[in-house]
Amino acid sequence: MIALAIIDQQKGIDHPKLGKRNNPTAEAVMVKLLAVWRELQWPVVHIKHRSTEPNSVFWPEQSGYDFKPDFEPLAEEAVIEKSVPCAFTANRLDGLLQHWQVNQLAIVGVATNNSVESTARTGGNLGYEVYVIEDGCFTFAKVDFYGVARTAKEVHGMSLANLDGEYAMVVSSQQFMQQFGMTVV
Repeated sequence: MIALAIIDQQKGIDHPKLGKRNNPTAEAVMVKLLAVWRELQWPVVHIKHRSTEPNSVFWPEQSGYDFKPDFEPLAEEAVIEKSVPCAFTANRLDGLLQHWQVNQLAIVGVATNNSVESTARTGGNLGYEVYVIEDGCFTFAKVDFYGVARTAKEVHGMSLANLDGEYAMVVSSQQFMQQFGMTVV
């Protein structure tokens, strides 16, 4: 059984203060995959960041904390809150996946180099077969450790390289759907 984890698709992620992002079609890919999962009645987990910082785009006392309209969970779908990048830390995600007898996890969402990478690494370390759907993720431009400005595409690419073949299998949505015999609904 394979579950879909949708990470941090909250209104705050669109705040201009986060800067330039890559992959402007990522949300469309996520919505397509979510529709397929719902059609197949496979498990879906919505990961929601609950910041402890009042100036965060994910501070719970403002609208940025709310899910984007296309990602509102259905009653039968799980919602897991996190206050750190990794969706497995200090919550019930691992227990929930075990309860569902899930051994494979497909991950989409944001930010590739933050919550997506952290969750994929931990999932792989816990023994899950993790798939990161690269065109269903995005991130933001960032200055590296040495002070060099990196584009969002560069940050995204390096994060995916960190994961692929070690903690997860990085695939496109098309490759993933072909591998699992899915058709677009």
